[in-house]
Amino acid sequence: TQVKERSHTLLSPGLWGLVNNAGTSGCIGHNEWLSKADFTRVLDVNLVGLTEVMLSLLPLVQRAQGCIVNVASVGGRLSAYGGGYCISKYGMEAFSNSLRDCGVKVSITDSLEQLWSRVPAEVKEGYGQQYLIRMLPSDNLRLVTDAMEHALTARHPRTRYSCGWDAKLLYLPLSYLPTSWADLVLTCYQPKPAQGS
Repeated sequence: TQVKERSHTLLSPGLWGLVNNAGTSGCIGHNEWLSKADFTRVLDVNLVGLTEVMLSLLPLVQRAQGCIVNVASVGGRLSAYGGGYCISKYGMEAFSNSLRDCGVKVSITDSLEQLWSRVPAEVKEGYGQQYLIRMLPSDNLRLVTDAMEHALTARHPRTRYSCGWDAKLLYLPLSYLPTSWADLVLTCYQPKPAQGS
């Protein structure tokens, strides 16, 4: 409420650009690694928080005929992991699609180390350290920031930006396949647990 009141006072001409980049990926993992609190924490930040910000600032963006950039993930189009992350990103995609006249940014920016540190020893042993290493994403943030900049400054921003070759050549094409085919490809592509090899 305070943010809404102050922003409407300070930004009376409107808001020409809004980037929703707050989010957490702390609960990406197999469902057996997670608790209900892991799901709730991620949904509260990634989906409920985004909705609250949008509802409070949308009138200002509309007033300035501005642009909205929602940092989502390919996880919003293809569920490759368990937990609240993909659920929240699917919700973010749906919410973003309801704002069709604004540019929507989609990127992969995940971190598994924190979640892995909480996994019980017997589960870690079953998956093995190599499993975690192969799941870690790229650290080239310039791919994401360049897309954000284009979405905010271009005369005709794209509706969706895909960052990284893995998104362009693997994950997005997979999202158009029948689910059973995508599951098969993901199963082959993802690292295998140590005890499952």
